[in-house]
Amino acid sequence: MAQSERPKQHTVYTKKGNTNPSNILPQKLDLQSSLQFECHPGVSCFTACCHTIKIILTPYDILMLRRRLGLSADEFITTYTEPTYLEKTDMPGLQLKLMGEKQACPFVTPEGCTVYTDRPSACRYYPVGMADFHEGGIEDEEAEEKFFFLVKEPHCKGHEEPKHWTIGEWRADQGVDVRDEMNKEWLRLVMRRKSFGQQASLSDAAKRMFFMATTDLDTFRSFIFESSFLDTYEVDQETLDRIKTDDVALMLFSFSYLANSLFGAPGLHIREGKIKEKVAQLQQQQNEALKRAEQEYEELRSERDRMLAERGQSPENPKKS
Repeated sequence: MAQSERPKQHTVYTKKGNTNPSNILPQKLDLQSSLQFECHPGVSCFTACCHTIKIILTPYDILMLRRRLGLSADEFITTYTEPTYLEKTDMPGLQLKLMGEKQACPFVTPEGCTVYTDRPSACRYYPVGMADFHEGGIEDEEAEEKFFFLVKEPHCKGHEEPKHWTIGEWRADQGVDVRDEMNKEWLRLVMRRKSFGQQASLSDAAKRMFFMATTDLDTFRSFIFESSFLDTYEVDQETLDRIKTDDVALMLFSFSYLANSLFGAPGLHIREGKIKEKVAQLQQQQNEALKRAEQEYEELRSERDRMLAERGQSPENPKKS
């Protein structure tokens, strides 16, 4: 189970129909804490956790699975995923599409996972979740309190295996540290959105942009290089050269762009000429609005004077005839 908190749990793996976190043991763990667990084909519940689940895919998950399968974003999304909203937000995302009567992950077989080395982040965490907190909502990573917790579900027999690890050893074995680094800024976007609460909502255009930038890097790359994007934003040549061919660099750039455009976070700079142009547009709009208001006022005065004249009254003293 992959979970991150700023300050509440962010879940990317859940058993369908089970929103009660009672399977989370109430104990804070650190990297040196002990873990008794192992999953392998000899365990009686092998692949049971790959059914009736909700696995949210991170942008890095999507990229790795697309590469593994040799599919375009559109092909992958259509074949293997279905739309969802990221937990407690109106941010659109993707979850794995379950297959058949047993509602199985599309990549699981009786022998195990067919994409194991590129499996989603959520699958790598289980049964160790991670949480982190921001004191007062600050963004300083050094001020975060990070800890781990154990998920122990009744059906899982991996906890009965004799293998012992530290939490740090387990995470290294599962390749979680790399995923954490790749997913970090994406999770920050989700937590930023959650911090705004339900009273604010993303526009349809913002939702479309978020979905495109986090699920379809090819289209996002076209957006950068084939639209007016570079006329608006200042991007150094080294970054441009990198994101033109490097998908991971482009993904990380997309997080910076979304943080800036959706939440006003620092990182990208609008060209000075564009700022002046926008100020001029706003000034022109204000001037036009003022002119319209003055015109409407004069029209109302003229209509009032006409009506008074019809009644034989003076505009200067309408009570006298």
